[in-house]
Amino acid sequence: MDWRQDAKREDSRPSTQAPKRAPWSCVETGTSPGSDLCVRHSRPLDSYCCTDEQVICALCASAEHMGHTIGYVREERRRKQKELSDVQTKSKQILREQEKKCKNMGKTLKQIQEEGSETQDYCEIVLVGIIDSLQRHYMSVRELIRGHEEEAAAQVQASLQKVEEMRKRDDELDHLAQTVSDVHFLQDWPSMQRLWNKDRLHRLHRLHEDSEDPLLRFEFTKRAVNQLAKQLEEFCDSKFASLSQTVADIGEQQESEEESEEDDMQQRCEASYTQSHGFSGGNNMTEHSVEPKTREEFLQYACCLSLDPATAHEDLVISAGGKEVRLSPSEFKSSAARFPHRFLHRRQVLCREGLQAERCYYEIEVKGDKAEIALAYRGIDRRSRTRLSAFGATESSWSLDRSANYSVSHRAESVQLTTCPSQRRLGVYLNFAAGALSFYEVSDRMTFLYKVEAEFTEPLYPGFWLGENCCISICDLSSDR
Repeated sequence: MDWRQDAKREDSRPSTQAPKRAPWSCVETGTSPGSDLCVRHSRPLDSYCCTDEQVICALCASAEHMGHTIGYVREERRRKQKELSDVQTKSKQILREQEKKCKNMGKTLKQIQEEGSETQDYCEIVLVGIIDSLQRHYMSVRELIRGHEEEAAAQVQASLQKVEEMRKRDDELDHLAQTVSDVHFLQDWPSMQRLWNKDRLHRLHRLHEDSEDPLLRFEFTKRAVNQLAKQLEEFCDSKFASLSQTVADIGEQQESEEESEEDDMQQRCEASYTQSHGFSGGNNMTEHSVEPKTREEFLQYACCLSLDPATAHEDLVISAGGKEVRLSPSEFKSSAARFPHRFLHRRQVLCREGLQAERCYYEIEVKGDKAEIALAYRGIDRRSRTRLSAFGATESSWSLDRSANYSVSHRAESVQLTTCPSQRRLGVYLNFAAGALSFYEVSDRMTFLYKVEAEFTEPLYPGFWLGENCCISICDLSSDR
C-alpha cells in the first residue's frame, strides 16, 4: 500500500507521540467505542497493524507505524475469522467429548464405590491367603522344631544310657580288681578283657568327642527364621512402598494408550489376523513355546548327571562312574563321619548337578519294585528321622513314586495315578523357567504320566530313593542324540 499521498495531507506541525499503552487502547489507536473513524485524524479505520495488533487509519500507519506489517481491516478480519472458526471447531469437539464422558457421571460414581469395595475385598482375600501361607509355613517350622526336640532328646537319652552302661562296666572292673582269689580273677579277666579292649575304648572316646551339641540345631533354626523375617520385612516394605507408584504408572500408561486407541486397535486387528493365519513374528515365540512331543525332541534338551556319594545313605553304594546306585551289603557301609551331608535315616541320594536351565531332560532305568524319582532343593533336610527328610514330604522336593501304581508327592500330599508301571525306563522333563515338571514312561514312544506346575526358586537336584532289591541307573543319552 502507498501511504505517501495521504501523508502529504498531514499537518506539518510537529506531533508529540503519546506514551505507548496496551493494544486496542482508544488513545493510542485514535478510536472511540462504536466509531469507525480515527479520533485523531477523522479518517476511516480501514488499516490493521499486524505488528502492534491495532486498527488504524492511513495517516496513523504512515506517521506512527513505519516499518510495521500493515494490512486491510477486511482481509485481516477474514483471516482472524478463520482462526476463530478453527478454535471454535476444536473447542466444540472437546466439549462434546467431555459432555459424553460426563453424561453418565452419576453411574460412574456408583461404579467407583462398588469397584473400591470389590477391590478392597479382593486385596483382603489375597493378603489373607498370604497370611494363611505363612501360617502353614509356621506349622512346618513347628514340626521341624518338634523333630529337633525328638532327635535331641533321643541323643541325650542314648548318651545317658551309654553312660549308665559304662558305669556298670566300670563297677565290674572295680569288683574284678578287688577279687581276692587269684583263680577267680584269672577266670573272669579274659571276658572282661575282650569287652574293654583298646579299640573299644578308642571308639567310645571318639563317640564322645564327635557327639553333636543337642542345642545347636535350635540355635541354627532361630538364626534362619530371624534372617527370613528380616528379608520378608524388607521385601514387604519395598513392594508396598512402590505399590502407589506402580498404580500411577499404570494409569499414565492407560491414558497414553487411550490417546492412541485407534492405532492400537488397528495393531491388535493386524496381530489377530496374523495369528489366525498361522504367521509368526521375528522372535518366533510361538515356535519357541511349543513343548516337545517325540523322544527325538526331548533329547534336544538332554543333560548329563552323576550321583553324589557324599549325599548317599550308608546302605547305598554308587558305581565308579557315578551313574548307578544300589543297596549295599552291610560290610561295605561307610562311616557317617566321613560324609556329614549324607541322608542319615532314608535310603536316598542326590545328584551333583543342580538343574536351572530353561529346559532339561534325562532318563533313568529302574530295576526293582519300589523306587522314587525326585527333584529337590539342595537344602533338603538329610538328618531328621521325621518325614522332613523324605522326598515329596515338604515344599523342598517333588517325587514320582513307582510301586504297584504311580503316584506324585509334594508337601506330603500325594496324587494317585491310574497308570501301572509297564516300562523300566522313565523320562523326566523340566522346564525351569515355565515352572513345569513332567514325568514319562519311555519306550518306542513317550507315555505321559503326570505334570507338576510350580514356581521353582532354586536349582533342582535329581534324587532317588531305593526300595528292597532296587537298582537305579542314569542313562547315557549322548549316543541317542
